[in-house]
Amino acid sequence: MSTEQELKTTFWEALADSPFLFLHLDNAPGDAVPMTAQLDKDADAAIWFFTTKDNCLAKMGPATAIFAGKNHQVFARFSGLITEEYSRERRDKHWSSVIESWFPGGKEDPDLIMLRMDLGKAEIWNSDMGFVDNVKMLLGFDTREEAKKEHTETLL
Repeated sequence: MSTEQELKTTFWEALADSPFLFLHLDNAPGDAVPMTAQLDKDADAAIWFFTTKDNCLAKMGPATAIFAGKNHQVFARFSGLITEEYSRERRDKHWSSVIESWFPGGKEDPDLIMLRMDLGKAEIWNSDMGFVDNVKMLLGFDTREEAKKEHTETLL
């Protein structure tokens, strides 16, 4: 059984390991787009994204993200508020050759924007329930109660 804090830690580690998720504005859920989260180990209440002014997310507002970690061991759905990030220091901190491969106009491209998602409610599921519970599941035993202990609704 994982505590809420353990599940949050597992989520942040999984997102750092594979920072790819689907993100959509709540008023346009059909416009979910894959994005790469830019994380800051000292800022556990926000995530940043690079995009362009013509991206559907550039309209900003309340948003929801869906995340599946590598090997499908962690799943999360979380909400937050997307606003534009104007900090030059923040943009420089997260800029990399990988980001530049998506935005060949560079950091000075007038169509490039950086978005900040201030995080709110989240649901986190840990599907790695441990060896004994996984064996029980494989043998057909009911493991729903054990699975409930690997889920939390929390604030990020």
